[in-house]
Amino acid sequence: MGKALDGVRVLDMTHVQSGPSCTQILAWLGADVIKIEPPTGDITRGQLRDLPHVDSLYFTMLNGNKRSLTLNLKHPKAKQIFTELVKRADILVENFGPGVLERLGFPWETLQELNPRLIFASIKGFGPAQYRAFKAYETIAQAMGGAMSTTGFEDGPPTSTGAQIGDSGSGIHLVAAILAALYQRVSTGRGQRVDVAMQDAVLNLCRVKLRDQQRLAHGPLREYPNATFGEAVPRSGNASGGGQPGWALRCKPGGPNDYIYVIIQPQGWAPLVRLMGRPELAEDPAWNTPEARLSKLDEVWATIEAWTLQQTKYEVMEKLNAINVPCGPILDTKELIESPALRAHGIVVEVEHPERGKYITVGSPLRLSDSPTEIGRAPLLGEHNAETLAELGYSEEDVQQLKAEGVI
Repeated sequence: MGKALDGVRVLDMTHVQSGPSCTQILAWLGADVIKIEPPTGDITRGQLRDLPHVDSLYFTMLNGNKRSLTLNLKHPKAKQIFTELVKRADILVENFGPGVLERLGFPWETLQELNPRLIFASIKGFGPAQYRAFKAYETIAQAMGGAMSTTGFEDGPPTSTGAQIGDSGSGIHLVAAILAALYQRVSTGRGQRVDVAMQDAVLNLCRVKLRDQQRLAHGPLREYPNATFGEAVPRSGNASGGGQPGWALRCKPGGPNDYIYVIIQPQGWAPLVRLMGRPELAEDPAWNTPEARLSKLDEVWATIEAWTLQQTKYEVMEKLNAINVPCGPILDTKELIESPALRAHGIVVEVEHPERGKYITVGSPLRLSDSPTEIGRAPLLGEHNAETLAELGYSEEDVQQLKAEGVI
């Protein structure tokens, strides 16, 4: 069965995480993604290595299903090769610092002239305003996009989230923009430039906090557990941030991740307290309405936690789901990577690598009924040099000469 993006060719000029996370999704969807690297390779091939002289997991887990072509783009012959690739490509993706492609001689105007159907997609740290020329990294994007100021506990410092919402979050946003431009090209015949700023992507993911900022002008946010409120939305610990209160509650045996997150919906209160052996709380007007409980959430959670502490998080999950109370155990990375359910589901995948051997990676969360995803390994550095150049008409002798001249 064919893939959704069969026949689509992507020039991947990305590095580290934000750009590669975007192009990997395109590769999962069936695009032919050619990763163009300097002869020294993407810097993440060597970062955070766990095995000497082997591409790191940082690289392999972000570059599966791609081909690797090395090009020294400071060399005139490499620029000729790149020009031919641009003419044949559908999409070019880059996340260089501001101005890098322009300095190499390939501004958007030149790329558009070479290939009017090209979709040129970029990730930068900031939008076209005050900070456009500044560099950004994952946690900087979290800091400047509203995530850190609203993450953590009231009496603690701003905290970053383990989810890579700055890097991979930007990559996913860029996928949406690319696919929209690809679809629009069907009717217009023209490519276009698409751009995502990391700060913007994080802010989009934090939009509920901007909702609460505006609500704050009309008084304290009652669903927050905070005792006091200032001029900005505070850090609210594990509060759900939605219309229904939620919290992480301890379970036995009391390890660092022996917690379960529980949400109390109005209709779930009576079944919950009966399950806990506290049926009187279903009738007591001091407890049996959401309004009554909001005034003493600390006491509510302490009462439920006295019950959850008597069993494991998995036992609590089974019991609460049986009475339709939303909940989820806090799963650590070891539990996730070893989960038989996630293996069977195809979201935790084992991949064979010629140098590393087997490694575990995350599969595609995108599922299309007519376009099944196959998770392939990441390419070795320059693995597809001869193959890719042959598609441009270069002979084996040509490839050897380009290598001798330092072009590839």
